[in-house]
Amino acid sequence: MVKTLRESKAKLSELVEAASRGEDVLISVRGKVKARLTKAGAARDSLDGARWARQLRKLHRAFAAGRSALSIEQILSEDRAGRV
Repeated sequence: MVKTLRESKAKLSELVEAASRGEDVLISVRGKVKARLTKAGAARDSLDGARWARQLRKLHRAFAAGRSALSIEQILSEDRAGRV
């Protein structure tokens, strides 16, 4: 569900209730999404490192192109190098 900031201010209680039921509520400002309301437990789950690593391995297997595919270690190393 996408709501404008004006709508969100007027109906915050309803949007929080929708988010608590598991629905993602996106809030837009001038047509661009600027924020998301999610279920409280969902935010914590998305930061779980072990879960993230499992998803990364699954994606790597799904998109690997034979021997030329990068290893997970190479992907992480390139990502870390890009942050410096």
